[in-house]
Amino acid sequence: MAQVPIALGAAQFASPAPEVTLVGAFAQPFDNAVATARTCYAPRIISPADVAKDPERRDRIARSTYEAGHHTTLQHAHFQFSLARVSRQFLWSFLHAHPFYNSEQVSQRYVEVRAGTFAVPPLEGEARTLFEDTLAMQMAAYQRLIEHLTPAAGREYYRIFPARKNNDGGAKDIKKKAQEIARYVLPVATYAHLYHTISALTLLRYYRICQQYDCPLETRLVVTRMVEEMLRHDPAFQTILEEPLALEDTPEFRHYAAAGETIDGALTPQAAARARAFAAEFDAELGGKVSVLVGSKPGNQALVAQAVREVVGAPRATLSDEAAIRLALDPAANPLHGQAMTLTTLSKLSRALGHAHYTFKKRLSHTADSQDQRHRMTPGSRPILLAHLTGEPDYTVPELIKRSAAAETVYTDTMARAWDAIARLTVLGVPAEYVAYLLPNAVHVRFTESADLLHLHHKLKARLCYNAQEEIWRASLDEVRQIRDVDPIIARYLLPPCGLRLMTTTRPICPEGDKFCGVPVWKLRIDDYSRVI
Repeated sequence: MAQVPIALGAAQFASPAPEVTLVGAFAQPFDNAVATARTCYAPRIISPADVAKDPERRDRIARSTYEAGHHTTLQHAHFQFSLARVSRQFLWSFLHAHPFYNSEQVSQRYVEVRAGTFAVPPLEGEARTLFEDTLAMQMAAYQRLIEHLTPAAGREYYRIFPARKNNDGGAKDIKKKAQEIARYVLPVATYAHLYHTISALTLLRYYRICQQYDCPLETRLVVTRMVEEMLRHDPAFQTILEEPLALEDTPEFRHYAAAGETIDGALTPQAAARARAFAAEFDAELGGKVSVLVGSKPGNQALVAQAVREVVGAPRATLSDEAAIRLALDPAANPLHGQAMTLTTLSKLSRALGHAHYTFKKRLSHTADSQDQRHRMTPGSRPILLAHLTGEPDYTVPELIKRSAAAETVYTDTMARAWDAIARLTVLGVPAEYVAYLLPNAVHVRFTESADLLHLHHKLKARLCYNAQEEIWRASLDEVRQIRDVDPIIARYLLPPCGLRLMTTTRPICPEGDKFCGVPVWKLRIDDYSRVI
């Protein structure tokens, strides 16, 4: 067990250190964990105060429980942190890459990014100058794109809301639409700030595996500060705190070592060639789509129908497959689908949807996938981004960029210059971990994502809304259309909130209030869905 948090060593970011503050926690989290363990074998509830009376017994039980792998006791206590000056790369690669957390973070869609708000890795001399010059170039491009995209966004906005043009209404909304797309040129080094709440178990897991790809230095810095805050609040956790695994002990590192390769050094021609071959193979399988259905359970519809019959105790003779599916999925029969709060995971009938399953291969930008991964119950095998570096521009072009020649020129030039800087840093011997911070938000992320119908339904409900992020919306549209080809009865009920609410007595039909997209989507067929902003 660790005696003190790991030493951070000499490696520190050139930019200011991440800001990590514990803002909320259980009063006696360690005693509480032991109290829950003892309660399992006691004729009454054991309290944390009971546990505190005998620290030696407490620590003995804590160690034996922990070493035996009985870790659910550590899920009761939670810690809430405020984090600032952490990069989008760190959030995507580590903090949001698992299901057991809750975050509320600043949105680049709605909050304009300011100059100087970027993580700068430990570089010196020519490499640091080049890195910081590239950040400045990307920031300047972001500001120019907001200007260039505002007229294009305005044209589309006033096409949807013509009445607002006469009184100059919508100017604020139009700028945010332009800003949302301009962020694609910002680097993944861009800072974020957020509240992040996790259980004691998750924090212990963080610490144990904090040294892994893609950004082990930043991850180690942030997680170590989180653990220090936990120990300051309750030093007793030192009893079970394990040392972090070395990067060399992770399975990903061992894979590259066995292949005679490394991805934690400067990008090599061999690694770039491998990444290019992978990207070409992956993209060919997409066939021009954002998301492609590559797997689904045989008999999805029959499985759901049979599960519904089991829930209500009905034989097939009295409840057909189509009627059973309707009972679980049609909002007219299952009004839970029209509720603002998601209740389906607690509904016996709705849980029948968990038996159908779908798998998609998809390609999104880093910024879009940062939102997509927040759907924690539709997990994806997201990549080691360092292993996907090709040394060449590889990025998404949003639809609004294509509507402005001036914006497209700035966008294309910025991407070329960013990848040129990455190539030059590689020649200077800068490790891929640090080079990757200059990748723009637009960089492609290729992965496979799977979901059961229960949770996919929830995700599609949110992301088919015209207010959803554009790329995720397009991926969701691809997914519904392909599900329709294999499971048409199920697909009938895969709709945005307005489409589902139309089938119920829930009003208003659009739940977005003054954020209404301006399009009566509930009147459209799924094949007629189309949007620019």
